[in-house]
Amino acid sequence: MEGLSAVLAEQRQSMILALVNQRGSLSITELQHKLKVSRETIRRDLMLLADRSMLRKTHGGALSLEQGEPLIAVREAINTDAKQAIGRLAARLVPDGATVMLGGGSTVQAVADALLEHQDLTVITNSVANCSRLAGRSKNRVFMLGGEIQTANNTALGRDATAMLAHYSADVAIVGAGAVSPTGWVMDYTREEAELYGQMLQSARQPVVVADHSKFNQHAPVRLTTFEKITHLVSDRRPDGPLAKILAKLPVELVIAGRPGG
Repeated sequence: MEGLSAVLAEQRQSMILALVNQRGSLSITELQHKLKVSRETIRRDLMLLADRSMLRKTHGGALSLEQGEPLIAVREAINTDAKQAIGRLAARLVPDGATVMLGGGSTVQAVADALLEHQDLTVITNSVANCSRLAGRSKNRVFMLGGEIQTANNTALGRDATAMLAHYSADVAIVGAGAVSPTGWVMDYTREEAELYGQMLQSARQPVVVADHSKFNQHAPVRLTTFEKITHLVSDRRPDGPLAKILAKLPVELVIAGRPGG
């Protein structure tokens, strides 16, 4: 009987995944009506599928990971105040005259904005927006990594970008996160992003991740790195839940807006 129940649960979870991927997103109520099971059963199934990084659980439903990351123009308008506060804090980790690697994404763009007050930076980035912000300013030297431009993020990605990055090292690397999982993984939406940004972090003496609180205890399709390899996490709120317990055991320094320090 237990074996039959397990089979039925697997079939139901497969149906949920197929429906969410087909529609892009579905509410718990919609799934309940389609599958004729209780809301609690749907919640348990969604939590299990999210833990397996097969979909993203949202408040009241689920989002397909196949939907990918929203366009950067959309993300720039979300949590704007938090991202600006994060940007100012992260910029304090970069001294004048430093070599800094910057990834793409709306939160790292806020860091680039804050770096406009700095002097004599050497900037290595794959972001067209970050390049245009910092090039020709305050005696900066800016190196734009080559590769195919991905319009969703306005960034260069792929083999050319990673090959060019291999020639550089930095004092500080600052990258964003598509998600930060409850198990302590920094995650992103594509393999190309994860490879390039992971390489940036490995190439710097001080690897930094910036993420607003909405990314915590969430999932994205591709693992980028763990916090064992990160010196600083800069955010607008302290993580809670399982993620907080994991970070408390690691030497990573939490830099929180309004509350600098670990």
